[in-house]
Amino acid sequence: MEWETVIGLEIHAQLATKTKIFSGAATKFGAPANTQACAVDLGLPGVLPVLNKEAVFMAVKFGLGINANINRRNVFARKNYFYPDLPKGYQISQMELPIVGEGSLDIEVDNKIKTIGITRAHLEEDAGKSIHDIFENESAIDLNRAGIPLLEIVSEPDMRSSAEAVAYAKKIHALVQYLEICDGNMQEGSFRCDANISLRPVGQKEFGTRAEIKNINSFKFLEKAIEYEVERQAEVLENGGKVVQETRLYDSIKDETRSMRSKEEANDYRYFPDPDLLPLDLDEAIFELAKKDLPELPDVKKARFINDYGLTDYDASILINDIELANYFEQVVKVSKSDAKLCANWVIGDLLGLLKKEETTLKQTLINADELGLMISRISDNTISGKIAKDVFLAMASGEGNADKIIEKKGLKQITDSATIEKIIDEVISNNQKQLEQYRSGNEKLFGFFVGQVMKASQGKANPAEVNKLLKTKL
Repeated sequence: MEWETVIGLEIHAQLATKTKIFSGAATKFGAPANTQACAVDLGLPGVLPVLNKEAVFMAVKFGLGINANINRRNVFARKNYFYPDLPKGYQISQMELPIVGEGSLDIEVDNKIKTIGITRAHLEEDAGKSIHDIFENESAIDLNRAGIPLLEIVSEPDMRSSAEAVAYAKKIHALVQYLEICDGNMQEGSFRCDANISLRPVGQKEFGTRAEIKNINSFKFLEKAIEYEVERQAEVLENGGKVVQETRLYDSIKDETRSMRSKEEANDYRYFPDPDLLPLDLDEAIFELAKKDLPELPDVKKARFINDYGLTDYDASILINDIELANYFEQVVKVSKSDAKLCANWVIGDLLGLLKKEETTLKQTLINADELGLMISRISDNTISGKIAKDVFLAMASGEGNADKIIEKKGLKQITDSATIEKIIDEVISNNQKQLEQYRSGNEKLFGFFVGQVMKASQGKANPAEVNKLLKTKL
């Protein structure tokens, strides 16, 4: 039987507030265990939650960013369950009236645009963290994360492949960084997602039984987890079995999902309005402030890169996926005063290639945008050739200084003087009489041979355009 995959994602974006959503405790990552948990986070008797206004503002910005319906009145609810790292015995979240209602995002997969519906985005507090690898026979609890503000973004089950799910997750990831509401650091848990996956026979309208894969913290793992789960469910169904509704974990080492617990429904959590928090009524002022604070969003930036810089759709898509990379590229263009396509080639090809090879980030690289822009300007003004620039780039990455310093120190300036180049050409021709005769007898492919010999003799410093021009005359 042919199966259709149905995927919905729940993305948890940690909001970039300095303090927690219902207390004044700090949210800084990496603090010693249990040093950023106050009485409110611990659920001690007599304390009351106080809503963080900045978290509300960030949620409104997100709603505007996806053209969603934003509920002017929304309610916080208690989600009741028992777990060691949930000290109150309930999590403050939103259920019936979330802050952000229906919206949508467009994704592009295989050159096709698809609209993914967003059901809701609601504010909630994070739980603490259970740690199982410190003590031999006991688990430890770190409550620093308890009360961290989260925006849970729930999609419609509109995705039909792992490629679509990854494209959607990347689009949300870029958006929250553009909006400056989440740093998007997946290694630190600031951006993670749960994937709800089910199969149904092609043509059937009713959904199949779904399994939820929890806490996926990389796009690569998201793709692999979905692909494994699709194969697992298909095998179960084709062998006459039934898929169990459950929560599963993805094991990246074994590249498989495994059962964690039976999947809960909303009524299992016994949601009810939190009596300690009044309904949140949003006034017009917060909407006006949020609208003024909206940046140029990814799709708009992509269109501008294509129209203003003449970039291809592919190049523009890569650059705008990361706000830091997009800003870096624009600074390179500004400093170099060079062709934007040339700048894009260096940023996408050489710079990203270097970062991948060295397993580092844009913030950590020794080549800042101004320095790369300077180097590209030296290609444009014929100080160095594109080939020599590759060596200069690697020297910059090794910390040998900026382009001008490296060019001067290593004597890499391009030879543009016609008389000097002619002298080199004459020597090459003199040393390759056999090839000269073959060329003049009609073997024009040897022209490339002579170009190569001249460039070799000049140690790659002769101006290629001038070499081609003079060689044609000499030969």
